[in-house]
Amino acid sequence: MNSLRSKGSIFKFYSYLPLIILLISVLNEFDFNYLNLEYFSFNFPFILIFYFTLKDFRYFDYSLVFIAGLINDTVVGLPLGISSFSYMLICIATSYFRNITIRPNQIKDWFYFLFIISLINSINYSILTLIFSFNLNLVGYMINNFFTFLFYIIFISIFKQYLKTLND
Repeated sequence: MNSLRSKGSIFKFYSYLPLIILLISVLNEFDFNYLNLEYFSFNFPFILIFYFTLKDFRYFDYSLVFIAGLINDTVVGLPLGISSFSYMLICIATSYFRNITIRPNQIKDWFYFLFIISLINSINYSILTLIFSFNLNLVGYMINNFFTFLFYIIFISIFKQYLKTLND
């Protein structure tokens, strides 16, 4: 794929593809609501942000992640800044994890991801119910947490292929 790197504008677009996908996913609230499955949802932006801030942070700008959180709050109807706060916590946690990791391991990353999304979902639930008096379903958060955790392992195989073609 040396020819991809030699084509300047195509390479630049291809290198910023994760950010473009993030913005698209927060604009349309990508969680399969249109399938009418009551107990199925996952948080694709969490997967995308976690993986690319952990593995390839050069093209993943944190300020654009913050803006994506503001867009998500506007689309979903949450108080402005809740999603941005969550996304920034993911960025901080993965930055820390990336710096302390000596040998990268896919299973360790996966369980660290579970810890991070569980922490963030519990913080979100606490803030939205205690401060903003939202009436939220805790089971929905737990189901979302479970499926996000399961789908992480599926999406990383796709993301690995993307990074492989980007770095070749």
